[in-house]
Amino acid sequence: MVTFRTPRRHARLVLATAITVAAALTGPVSQAAATGSGAPSPGAAGLGDPVFPLDGNGGYQVSRYTLDFDWQAPRTPFEASTTIRATATQSLSRFNLDFAGNTLHTVTVNGRTATTVRDGDELVVTPANALARGKAFTVKVTDTADPNQIRHRDDAIEDYGWIPTPDGTVLYPQPDGAKMIFPSNDHPSRRAPITFRVTTPAGLSAVANGRLTDRTERADGRVRWTYDSEQPVAAQLAQLAIGRFTFVDSTGPRGLPIRDVVPDGLVAPTEQYRKLTADHIAWLEERLGPYPFNRYGVLVGDTDLAVALETQTLSLVPKADLLGDRVTAERNLVHELAHQWTGDSVGMETWSDLWLSEGHARFYERLYSEEHGGVSFEGTMKTAYESHDQWRHDYGAPAEPTEPNLFKRMRYDGSTLVLYALRERVGPRTFGKIERAWVTEYRGMTASTRDFVGLASKVAGEDLAGFLHPWLYGARTPPMPDHPDWVVGPVQG
Repeated sequence: MVTFRTPRRHARLVLATAITVAAALTGPVSQAAATGSGAPSPGAAGLGDPVFPLDGNGGYQVSRYTLDFDWQAPRTPFEASTTIRATATQSLSRFNLDFAGNTLHTVTVNGRTATTVRDGDELVVTPANALARGKAFTVKVTDTADPNQIRHRDDAIEDYGWIPTPDGTVLYPQPDGAKMIFPSNDHPSRRAPITFRVTTPAGLSAVANGRLTDRTERADGRVRWTYDSEQPVAAQLAQLAIGRFTFVDSTGPRGLPIRDVVPDGLVAPTEQYRKLTADHIAWLEERLGPYPFNRYGVLVGDTDLAVALETQTLSLVPKADLLGDRVTAERNLVHELAHQWTGDSVGMETWSDLWLSEGHARFYERLYSEEHGGVSFEGTMKTAYESHDQWRHDYGAPAEPTEPNLFKRMRYDGSTLVLYALRERVGPRTFGKIERAWVTEYRGMTASTRDFVGLASKVAGEDLAGFLHPWLYGARTPPMPDHPDWVVGPVQG
């Protein structure tokens, strides 16, 4: 994710602090179905992430979401259902779903009515029969969805959730806003394929991650759109947009299908920058290897929210980014495209690993921009170096964010500076090998900061932990290799 309107602290949180909510919620359960080892017990109410401890849920692994949305009109509630296929990873007496705000109607587990309790953003589900470890099960949740649900963050995210457009909506689920869209296991380390089935009024189109598999016109004039994400998706990378769209098809390197989704009145005004996507893909493939998904496209956001988002295979780029100067437009387009490798294909194990996602996307954005009329990469990094101690003080070290400071400057140019320092330390050629290995070895997987340090050390043929740890976790910014003249500015406040 990137924005140029709002610029994008130093304490580790105790991982288990918030896993106590589920223990306070009890409900009857039959143990007849429990055949796994041990007595049935509740799944954890959260995964204990150091930034968002209650995000995600324990005790099961989702294998697919199927979303059925009967869209009506902008800002108008509509009927929805979510079917979740999952497998129990322990013998479960109950489990949680991340689910916020929408009016709940029914919840069934394996076709039988389940008991539910809502506690903040947690939906606690107690099935009629315990779920055996290793067994598949199906949850169906029906609700009235509210497309007016929006939350706000005082960082680069700004508003997130359902973001209205003149004739529909786009989704901003990052960082943990998917729970406002559908019940889910909402953590970046938990990914599953999604089937979207969306019914719209005549004249409106729906688009979502992945491939359009069916479009059916009903007798009443409404249209049902079905999309398959094709690959697993983290909930924060899900996209569903509805509006009066034109679909613009083209082809990228090696025949890669590219489909831009553009509000009707913005097709011509945005064309000059959108048509650069194939070149951007080719440029990134030279550095990172083949594009990691089956298709790509740009969704032009008809909103005043100046935030772009790397929703998987369909990057959301606000119209303002595509109606201004070329340097700024390309920076944002390349940033969100680079995320498809780093952040989408190679996902985050925890939110503390966000520096790997945003730092890499900003690195390639800056590198591309320098080569195509933008400012000096080295000059930008020198400026970031001067501010780095201040950012550490204000926002935490690159790999130690706290929730209020997650999407502050340190996770962008501040994290890019770590990668720049690594390149200066090992040299451009070895750095290029590290980058290619990173997106290749962890393709389609989640990975951590520890994984990156270990892989970089392996590729470089030396232990780089002693070099990288002060950059990632230290209270002070280390010296920049090969730049003894670079000076860190004093900390204020």
